Amino acid sequence: MTELHLWLRHEVRTTERRTPIVPSDARRLVDSGVTVTVEESPQRIHPLQEYEAAGCRVAPAGSWVSAPPAAVVTGLKELPDEPAELTHRHVYFGHAYKGQPGAGDLLRRFAAGGGALFDLEYLVDDSGRRLAAFGFWAGYLGAALAVLQHRGRLAAPLTPTSKDELDAGLRPVAGDEEFTALVIGALGRSGRGARLAFLSAGVEATPWDLAETRDLDRRALLAHDVLVNAVLATTPVPPFLREQDLDAPDRRLRTVCDVTVDVGSPLNVLPVYDRVTEWTDPVRRLRARPPLDLIAIDNLPSLLPRESSADFSSALTPLLPAFGTDGAWGRCLDRFHRAQRELGIKSGGVEG
Repeated sequence: MTELHLWLRHEVRTTERRTPIVPSDARRLVDSGVTVTVEESPQRIHPLQEYEAAGCRVAPAGSWVSAPPAAVVTGLKELPDEPAELTHRHVYFGHAYKGQPGAGDLLRRFAAGGGALFDLEYLVDDSGRRLAAFGFWAGYLGAALAVLQHRGRLAAPLTPTSKDELDAGLRPVAGDEEFTALVIGALGRSGRGARLAFLSAGVEATPWDLAETRDLDRRALLAHDVLVNAVLATTPVPPFLREQDLDAPDRRLRTVCDVTVDVGSPLNVLPVYDRVTEWTDPVRRLRARPPLDLIAIDNLPSLLPRESSADFSSALTPLLPAFGTDGAWGRCLDRFHRAQRELGIKSGGVEG
């Protein structure tokens, strides 16, 4: 069997501070016989020196394009627009299987170069449960930002912090008014994180999950002050919030955080906005009177980069030595080929 070579790339998004493999787990991979090359990155939460001390090789940022053909390029968020032909096997969150903008172009780049996408969102066990996810921290941050915005304490631009510092800012202070909160998708990873953040802020959120969304009570939804959506739809469902709901005369809802951020996808359960919000401008006002504010940041866990990276790496790292075998990685590859077939794209024929 060919020795596994993981190539940890620099993230091109300037607000991406996380890493899928932390240095302590990189050491475990190296000790097990895996070659790990780590690109320079000025923004990654862990400096390059920690990876060097763990026995990793180092390389310039962006040099994955000329990495050995067998190297498995590993990251988190989107690839740069070039090269036009992707020749390597890539492990990251591709967001290309649900009709998102640019999905077809990305899959064609893989077809042109003969590479393959192993999308981390589809790294699942045989029951369909995701094996490595940032969901808890996405939900936690989503609810935390919603609390801070609703209480008038959310400052822009956002900057990475620690959980202790974040929790200190969530605690209610004299003059804070009570408010009601709703978490949809409350039983999943993101929902659990959101509910815990609300508890840190002194709020017992209303938990909705499958039973409540099958027969959605829109008046009850709009009667809450704050809404956090943590539902990742895999099949079309009626939207939870529609344009006409924003203008309902009895709307009490003032703050919405969409943790899932499926904007542009036909599976979006909050189709009331058409673009994400950013760290520099995290809140978009959807209605002026009465006010309704939206937070829709698609890399929320990067605001707690150390904690979220450690959790994710601890789940992903034990799976990496088996890369290229059947099982979870085989399901990843099958999903990639299926997505190409659905778009009529001829597969490059890459196997694990």
